[in-house]
Amino acid sequence: MSRAVQVTFDARDPRALSSFWREVLGYVHPGPPGVEMAEGDDPLAAWDEFLVRIGVPEEQRNAKSALEDPEGRGPRVFFQQVPEGRAAKNRVHLDVRAAPGLQGPERMAALEAECGRLVALGAKRVRRDEPAPPLRAGFIVMADPEGNEFCLD
Repeated sequence: MSRAVQVTFDARDPRALSSFWREVLGYVHPGPPGVEMAEGDDPLAAWDEFLVRIGVPEEQRNAKSALEDPEGRGPRVFFQQVPEGRAAKNRVHLDVRAAPGLQGPERMAALEAECGRLVALGAKRVRRDEPAPPLRAGFIVMADPEGNEFCLD
């Protein structure tokens, strides 16, 4: 029997970090429980209204955030606020498949294009590892706005 997986990030600013990862993954912020969302409604604004309505103190309203795959295939991604900053290199990271089916220069050009898009959103480029066939197709190591490393693969 397989298990569903949720990926959890510790964060200083869950809302901002989830917004970054929403753009990276093409995921969406789900609406609050029991709130009907119409096409084009802003789920983050709906969450703000919901949290005020249920009496969550303002200083606790950015304690959590989540993302879901709109196609229902990928894992849910959860962001939780923690008081401490990132202390060392993360031991688990995401590989974002940004060039499926591509190889060689075409693959690396697609990864570079995605790298440029993500840097504009607040990511940092760490390094590029060149292809080394037959075992390594090449990838770009990145860091999100809070320093968590991930690869464009």
